[in-house]
Amino acid sequence: MSAVILDGKKLAREIETSLADRVRAIIDGSGRVPVLATILVGDDPASATYVKMKGNACARVGMESKQVRLPETTTTDDLLAEIDALNAARDVHGILLQHPVPSQIDERTCFDRIAVEKDVDGVTTCGFGRMTMGERAFGSATPLGIMTLLDQYGIGLEGRRAVVVGRSPILGKPMAMMLLNANATVTICHSRTDNLAHVVAEADIVVGAVGKPEFIRGEWIKDGAVVIDAGYHPEGVGDIELSAVVDRCSAYTPVPGGVGPMTIATLISQTVDAAERQLARD
Repeated sequence: MSAVILDGKKLAREIETSLADRVRAIIDGSGRVPVLATILVGDDPASATYVKMKGNACARVGMESKQVRLPETTTTDDLLAEIDALNAARDVHGILLQHPVPSQIDERTCFDRIAVEKDVDGVTTCGFGRMTMGERAFGSATPLGIMTLLDQYGIGLEGRRAVVVGRSPILGKPMAMMLLNANATVTICHSRTDNLAHVVAEADIVVGAVGKPEFIRGEWIKDGAVVIDAGYHPEGVGDIELSAVVDRCSAYTPVPGGVGPMTIATLISQTVDAAERQLARD
């Protein structure tokens, strides 16, 4: 079987081309430049790399990136004050708090302090609730990027059995709700699910979002399934043993180059959306 490679890198480039046109229209029409504010707390090198990548993406489409760097010793109150200032800033259209934050910080409280209209990474409980109920909200960036990828490659979801392995509030849970809203029949699993291999074997669409290298074995996945790997680990692999399934599945996301670029493209796209909405209100 010749599997379709769901090339997130290629699609992200196409999205950026379209976004650059929209950014130019915003600047020409208002004289304002869309701005994404990124908050990085501490010195985690991987997080710093992710923030840099997002800043580079902003530059590619003509946006600006406002970077806020805070020390490892930052408290919850300190971080909330920074978020409040960005919420109030008229020249900031989107806010990204880079995950994870140091352990002394109440991350959920800080996520939920982000104004819903600037929650372009889709991390607030209010945004999640609105998305789940089919109301307008910015979706969690990685799941929404996956949905865009599936749509652009013509992967049908209605009536199909989807299994999401992972239950994090910014990946597994919103992924499951987006698939459900697209009329898939969804099962959410995790590392403690009994007989996980049997559940995965029933899936037409498998989403690996568990955060453990190659935790989902290729032999569990049935022939012809669509395989979405949302993980990336220092070993250069994702959450799914892709090497054991690429010759049997109907489509898959490569690691790297699949889901990751779509996450950033979605974040930038939603920032442009936020800027356009603000201008419409002004």
